[in-house]
Amino acid sequence: MFYVYVLKSCLDGNFYIGHTADLRNRFNEHNQGKVESTRYRTPFEMVYYEACRCAADAVHRERYLKSTYGHRYLKNRLKHDLNN
Repeated sequence: MFYVYVLKSCLDGNFYIGHTADLRNRFNEHNQGKVESTRYRTPFEMVYYEACRCAADAVHRERYLKSTYGHRYLKNRLKHDLNN
């Protein structure tokens, strides 16, 4: 399985969107500061993820979620969670 995930920084409140084959390990890497692009925004909380059977589908979905329409989708999908 391949996963597309959305993390929310507890430091600045911004999202990080990525994909991986090992979701737990990747989440731990982000929180331990081992990922260069998120090193200074730790800690993170996982707010959303999706599973895909194919890596190409996960990459395609990640690109979509990073687009304007994808941000709109996430805002609507997570509106109750983000208000709390």
